[in-house]
Amino acid sequence: MSSLDGCSDQDLLDRHVAGDPDAFGEIVRRHRDRLWAVALRTLGDREEAADAVQDALVSAYRAAHTFRGQSAVTTWLHRITVNACLDRARKTASRRTSPIAETERLEQLLEPHESAAVPAERQDLHRELLSALRTLPEEQRAALVLVDMQGYPVAEAAEILEVPTGTVKSRCSRGRARLLPLVTHLRADGGDSRPASRERNRAQGTSVPPTAEPKDTGAVKGGGGRA
Repeated sequence: MSSLDGCSDQDLLDRHVAGDPDAFGEIVRRHRDRLWAVALRTLGDREEAADAVQDALVSAYRAAHTFRGQSAVTTWLHRITVNACLDRARKTASRRTSPIAETERLEQLLEPHESAAVPAERQDLHRELLSALRTLPEEQRAALVLVDMQGYPVAEAAEILEVPTGTVKSRCSRGRARLLPLVTHLRADGGDSRPASRERNRAQGTSVPPTAEPKDTGAVKGGGGRA
């Protein structure tokens, strides 16, 4: 058992600032998977997501001395990661993507073992839902990823995004409204015609099923993201 295992995130960050060479690595170990999940679902591209997480972790490493404890360490890390994702999304927004490239990108979101184990219908659902999610503006996509996919309370998502709770609610509501026409046909069961209100309520839950998450995103490299 590591001597760092019993330390709180705040203690680890303090030790990192004080010069402990292992403290930040323990923070990364604890939070990397959730940061990766947020980045992957926000960007929809494994390489971009990995780079965004790496950028965010480098930024957090360098800016640790500026952390004042006004929020939880995990909230601070997610804020930096979301900002790094939005920066990358905005930079690539003008790039045109061919249908073939888009299909290949969505294929990357399914791990090989999941592709083999999950029925073809489930894989198709994954691809169509993720494709629909990518049509949303970056801010709406980030809000939906945090609230609907990662399960954060609206108040905590607001902290991460640094906007009022009402803004998060509005972005989620608008995002769900834009997604609903794109995914309603995926929810229908044969000829069953469900009331629109039920569809709307279901859309307020997890809009997109979780994707497989890797155990490791690789070593931290590069720089950037916002502290």
